[in-house]
Amino acid sequence: MKFCVIGIGRFGYAVATTLANRGMEVLAIDKDEHIIESIKDQVSQAICMEVSDDESLRAVGIEDMDAVVVAMGEHFDQSILITAILKQNLKFPRVIVSSISDIHKNILKLIGADQIILPEQEIGILLADNLSLHFESLAVFTPDFSISKFTVPKKFVGKTLPGVHEQFHVMCIGKEIGGVLTPLDSKYIIQTGDVVLLSGNNHDLDKISKL
Repeated sequence: MKFCVIGIGRFGYAVATTLANRGMEVLAIDKDEHIIESIKDQVSQAICMEVSDDESLRAVGIEDMDAVVVAMGEHFDQSILITAILKQNLKFPRVIVSSISDIHKNILKLIGADQIILPEQEIGILLADNLSLHFESLAVFTPDFSISKFTVPKKFVGKTLPGVHEQFHVMCIGKEIGGVLTPLDSKYIIQTGDVVLLSGNNHDLDKISKL
């Protein structure tokens, strides 16, 4: 897949380099030549330019991208302008934009942004979720439902996945082997030392963390 990241601040840099590390083609754009110099060897292509109109985006092949990330939340007016060009002029199908406030977010919604992220707010919520739980959560989907990683307690050992679900009311998504999540057959017998990902109600996950 091909992605364009416009604005290589801390957020944009992290998005661009992480996508590239995961094998994606990434075009990084920023008007600061020092920033472009710092990222050029980590992405597929890095261009120093200021996006100002339709033609500047067409010239870099924006229409070949699968998604564009406008990572310029701190530059309120510029992020709105670029989003408007992408959505209203170029009719680009998938535009993801970072925002710094609810007002900024509402304006971006009005001009058609497909996904709006408030990085600081979302990180704050994630931290609060993790601090308020008694286990290490990898993902919080609702205030009551999470996914977490556990080294299996003794009471899991010797059970099948349906057996774990029946007794502890959680689902085993898979087993971590060498840092990679491996799906498990329902007949798999849990072994001592297994590291598994469990999904379920926070109350049930909390009880497991205390076994």
